[in-house]
Order: sequence, then C-alpha cells, then structure tokens
Amino acid sequence: MPGSRQDIKKTILIAEDDKNTSNLLKRYFVSEGFETYQADNGDDALNTARLVSPSCIILDLMMPGLPGWDVCERLRSFSRVPILILSARQEEADRILGLNLGADDYVVKPFSPREVVARVRAILRRTEPEGDTEQLVLENGGLSLDLAEHRVSLEGRDLALTTSEFVLIRTLLSRPGRVFSRHEMLDQLYSDGYAVVDRVIDVHIASIRQKLEAVSGDAKLITTVRGVGYRMEVQ
Repeated sequence: MPGSRQDIKKTILIAEDDKNTSNLLKRYFVSEGFETYQADNGDDALNTARLVSPSCIILDLMMPGLPGWDVCERLRSFSRVPILILSARQEEADRILGLNLGADDYVVKPFSPREVVARVRAILRRTEPEGDTEQLVLENGGLSLDLAEHRVSLEGRDLALTTSEFVLIRTLLSRPGRVFSRHEMLDQLYSDGYAVVDRVIDVHIASIRQKLEAVSGDAKLITTVRGVGYRMEVQ
C-alpha cells in the first residue's frame, strides 16, 4: 500500500565472488524492489559498504583477498549494518563463529534465492516499529533503548549492537523481570521459522553481556533462568 514501510527502497550489498551466484541474487532482489550493489572481493565489499551504507550485506566467506571472516569483523568496527553470511561450510562451529563476529544470519550453500530474500526481509523487519502505538523509548535503570534512532545506551554510553542483539535487548526491556524462553526469543529473531543453530540465542546473549560488562563492569543485568531462558533484572 502506498506510503507503507515496504515501499521505502532498501539497498543490498551482495559480496560474492561467483558471478553467477551474485547475478542470480541481484535479479531476485531487484525484482522484489531492492536497490543492489555488488562486490567480488573483501576489500571492495568494505569500500562499497562505507560508500553506500547498505540496509543489509550478503557476505560470502570464501572470497579472494580479504576473507569474509575478516570483512565481517572489520565491518563491525564501524557499522551496525545487518550481515547475512553465505557459506558452503555447514558445521555448527562455523555458524557460531560467524555469529560471534557479528553476523545476524547464516545460510548454507546451495540455497534458494527466495529463501535468502525472505531472510533479508525478516532481518530488516526486526528493527522496525510494529505500529504507531509501540513505545519508542524503553528504559530500565541506566539502560535505554531508542527504537526510532535504533540506539541503545548504558549509563549514557552507546552500545554497538548487531541487529539481532538490538532485537533481543528490545524484547527483554519490554518486560523487565519477565522470563523469556529461548523459543519466544527465537520467534522474535526468526518469525518465518528460520533459525541458524539451536544455540543462537545463547551466543547473542553472551555477546550482549560482554558489551554491557565493558561499560559497567557488571553483566548481571541479564540473568539466566536455567532450563527456561533469560530475564532482564528490574533496576
């Protein structure tokens, strides 16, 4: 419908050295209304990301020059852009490593282009307000989340969160003191039923805790409820 968020053109950077794969993905994203950019090596991917500030980056791990792992890590040093990793490596350890480096999703080759488009749309929906009545600023003690500015701060200092980490903080901050199960939190990240690995929530929470601790020296703001999930402690 005119004027909806879906009509706002999103930009996608496809960092993939295989031309056939890159062009196939480009055709699908263009047909879905996305503006696309392409890079066939790690250095070009970083440079293009700096120049165009894409809405999401699709990142192949096995590119010439700078490897995808390093690209992901360097991107996170200056950008919170959502990253979807493409890889032929399907071991759980590789997927967890990608998440630890700041990726938001991980798709194993061979893949369906339609699935990749669906996953990117899901990633982009995660940080959008669900309606005019949604509370745009959530606070608990010194922790504050501004949904409109996509910003989280603790004791006045901004936290560099990935898109997935932002969504999980938003979920926990929406009801301090309430226990959210891993299943509920997975639903927030992967509403279309997709999931990277069973431990994806634990990996993201561990990263969030490290970032909280780096600011306050205390990671106890989020506690584990054994066998159930996680809770934001009321401050």
